[in-house]
Amino acid sequence: MGMKIALLYLIVLTLTMAGALAYGFIVGDFWIDGGELMDNPWGIVSLFDVYVGFFFFIGWIWYRDCCLTGKLFWSVAILLGGNVVAGIYAIIALYKSDGDARIFFMGEEKP
Repeated sequence: MGMKIALLYLIVLTLTMAGALAYGFIVGDFWIDGGELMDNPWGIVSLFDVYVGFFFFIGWIWYRDCCLTGKLFWSVAILLGGNVVAGIYAIIALYKSDGDARIFFMGEEKP
């Protein structure tokens, strides 16, 4: 039952983020609004917060995965696609772990 709840949790968060991004791209202007964000000190802090979070997540990927190509692919994808991509990675990792928390968090190759 725990895997089903975790999977639902990850899917809901990933879809929520995808919806928020879609809203921003449809209603807003990325270049104009992004420029305003960079003029605001809290906008800069928020951007640092987001990218530090990306690098925390990328660190987990580099720890748990063994394939350099995969590590590089997911790292670049997260830096470009953000938390939607991170959510997709987590969903795939959970699915491949078959509910085994050790495999989910540490990967298949870890003792």
